[in-house]
Amino acid sequence: MPATHRLAAVRPARARRTGILALPALFALLAVPLALAGCRKAAPQPPPSAGGPFRVALLTPGPISDAGWNAGAYDGLQAIRKELGAEVSHVQVKTPSEFEEQFRAYASKGYSLCFGHGFEFQDAAARVARDYAGTVFITTSGSRTSRNQAPIVFELEQATYLCGLVAGRMSKSAKAGMVGGVEIPSIKSTFLAFEAGLKAGNPGATATAVFTGSFEDVAGAKAAALALVDQGADFLFQNADAAALGVFQAATERGIYAFGANRDQNALSPSVLASAVIDLPRAFVETARLVKEGRFTGQPIRYGLKSKVISFVWNPALLGRVPAPVVDEVKLTEAKIEKGELAVPRGNF
Repeated sequence: MPATHRLAAVRPARARRTGILALPALFALLAVPLALAGCRKAAPQPPPSAGGPFRVALLTPGPISDAGWNAGAYDGLQAIRKELGAEVSHVQVKTPSEFEEQFRAYASKGYSLCFGHGFEFQDAAARVARDYAGTVFITTSGSRTSRNQAPIVFELEQATYLCGLVAGRMSKSAKAGMVGGVEIPSIKSTFLAFEAGLKAGNPGATATAVFTGSFEDVAGAKAAALALVDQGADFLFQNADAAALGVFQAATERGIYAFGANRDQNALSPSVLASAVIDLPRAFVETARLVKEGRFTGQPIRYGLKSKVISFVWNPALLGRVPAPVVDEVKLTEAKIEKGELAVPRGNF
């Protein structure tokens, strides 16, 4: 990617010494360097050319081969290309400095829309959005907003609550484990909702959370999951992106159930009883259409169970092992959430 453009400093010509200056002339000379300094701080940036191609970029914090969070976002980018005729580009980034660098690189090329896939992108997006008014920056979680920045708020908590409810009703040990990657508010929020659902199913049940610090460390996630099972957990919930495979491996080896997250992961392992799913392609296309049609308002864009972007999906291969009253209760609870009769707890972010 090209480096960020640097504006050359402008130096005023040196004034000739002609003795004492009249006050108006002196004020005029003092105003020139101040004005030039102001220009150096906030030089205007050209917006994307009117009538040009609709160009959309995606930054992900992990590989798009994770069969979960990042894969879903890439599917969304491809859906934008197909349904809206956009030119698209994707890059995987690791650190906050890379977040900002790549946002600036895309914006300087005139991209209309940049997605930063996760809560962790919002600060970098806010810094760059101030300098590139012609580009809209969307983060898939967060709270930062401006004229050209907003988050998509996926209320995945509504589906993870249902996962917890199932675990509470079916657990024999009344203990569940939760494995996360990096400890960020959006992931902690899904754990909060899972634990609430668990206690709704069994008030005496307990949930223990472990964060491995990585979304890609499969071995680390497996070790964390096995430790939770050794402590008595017979259900595992995860929000760990690519590292989720380690949780599924642990569940399969110990003969217990796990839950998928962010994408329908029911086919990834015989241990996955159900998944809390985000239809990322649908959400990405709807959001991109707002931008393309000039209807973006700079306000958070929310999706919950009622929108059908969020869903709770049983694994059809294992549904026969779930007691019928549990299936019925999940369906009834889902309807209550959609109608607003049941408020699922979520983090304040």
